[in-house]
Amino acid sequence: MAQNRYKAIVAGQTYTIIGQETKQHMDMVTALVNEQLNEIMSLSPEITQEKAAMLLAINAVSDQLKKQEALMQLEKQRYTLEGQAAHNLELENRIKKIEAIEAEAKEIMRKNGKENVPIRNHVEAQQIVNENRKREIQKRAANK
Repeated sequence: MAQNRYKAIVAGQTYTIIGQETKQHMDMVTALVNEQLNEIMSLSPEITQEKAAMLLAINAVSDQLKKQEALMQLEKQRYTLEGQAAHNLELENRIKKIEAIEAEAKEIMRKNGKENVPIRNHVEAQQIVNENRKREIQKRAANK
């Protein structure tokens, strides 16, 4: 990646920064650093620029750690949600299979003139389908 050179003025001092960030990004960084340094200096007028810069660095690292912890929490949540989504998809597929078996069982019952006989659950529907398949296999075997 291309390295960009950027001249930043922080607390009246000029610094050359080399990196991959855009000028707009570095302008925002420089403005924020100057703003926070000025805030620290106004809260403690007796503090030196060096100590104010150190406090700013400590605050920045603290904020970075908090954001990294929050990011890790979000990544854990994403992983959990992805697992739940996969589980939900699996359940949806199972429901579709059960619905297909129930529809097939109802069609078998209709063909056999028993459409008014209720199918109480998916296990019963599967038994109807299995018995019908067994009869079809036996018919084929008898016709050979």
